[in-house]
Amino acid sequence: MASTPDQAQPRPRALNYAWVIWLFSTLGFLFSVPGQTMGMGVYTDYFIEALGLTRTQLSLAYLVGTLLSAFCLPRAGRLFDQHGGRVMIAASSVLLALVLIYISQVDRLLVLLSGSIAWAWLLMLLGYFGVRFLGQGVLTSASRNILLIWFVKRRGLVSGLRGVFVSFGFALAPLGIAILIHDFGWRGSLWVMAAGLFLFGCAAWLFVRNRPVPETAVITLPETGSENEAPRETGLKGMTLAEARQRPVFWLYAASLSIHALFGTALTFHIVSIFDQVGRSSAEAFSYFLPSAICSTLVNLLAGYLADRNPLKPFLILMLLSFLVGAFGLANLADDWGYWLLAIGFGAGGGLWGCSQISPSYAILAPNIWAKSVG
Repeated sequence: MASTPDQAQPRPRALNYAWVIWLFSTLGFLFSVPGQTMGMGVYTDYFIEALGLTRTQLSLAYLVGTLLSAFCLPRAGRLFDQHGGRVMIAASSVLLALVLIYISQVDRLLVLLSGSIAWAWLLMLLGYFGVRFLGQGVLTSASRNILLIWFVKRRGLVSGLRGVFVSFGFALAPLGIAILIHDFGWRGSLWVMAAGLFLFGCAAWLFVRNRPVPETAVITLPETGSENEAPRETGLKGMTLAEARQRPVFWLYAASLSIHALFGTALTFHIVSIFDQVGRSSAEAFSYFLPSAICSTLVNLLAGYLADRNPLKPFLILMLLSFLVGAFGLANLADDWGYWLLAIGFGAGGGLWGCSQISPSYAILAPNIWAKSVG
């Protein structure tokens, strides 16, 4: 049976192509850094200086851009169903590169316009919408979802292994971007990341496959329908998306998982300013990410292993308790014990979040419609 470019060719047993997909799934997360808060947060002071915006005005632009991108994500989920991970990962990477080039020119575009605060805010709103929708939204979700199509057994463990590299990558990202800014300036650093995204997008187009061919599949694929449709016969029982929306547990999970965005985004975007207010340096602010990442990685790996064998409810409760511990540490950041409570609490919470936000959608929804509901 001939295979299409969106299907993996049969391989010798020495190479399981699912691990190639795992590699690109992991890289997709890492290359989404410019669209993540820890990526854009490094540029906060540079944007304030270049555009004349206050910190509150810039934060508002980031908030509105993030909310607008969130409203567009369901449509992106449907595009994933229609076109597959190969197209979505490649396209979002290239488009994110173009948005970074646009952001690198916002101060010059402002000069061409009236130079008013209103125009500066609108220009940053457009840039933030682009990076959040394409980076934190499309590229991240496509990279996550394509891995779930290729791996069925031990999905939690495989996701946890990816989380090891993603957590450390995210932790080192602010320091790496700071080095790029030091060497190339804030504008040049955006160009460097744009070039990397373009190359990654081309590589994803060449090597990513949406699903295995039937002969090499580890799951039973349907004969018709979307090529990303999950198998109809898995032995699992679930409910449709419409049914899930009527169940309180669906919204409890959604609300609980949003806590990570509520605390994590605010802390990361303003981390230098927050640490400065309690008398801590920017070096201490950036160094916070390392112990937090170590804790997050260990917890994510352990939770991913256990999630394949245990109910999800305890993980969700532990996640909320971890964020509560981190919030208490944040309120006492001036003390050393507060610093470590913040790093451990938010680190452990982030690791549990990484496990919890993958499994519930597959566990709550019926397997045969799960892929259509990921948006």
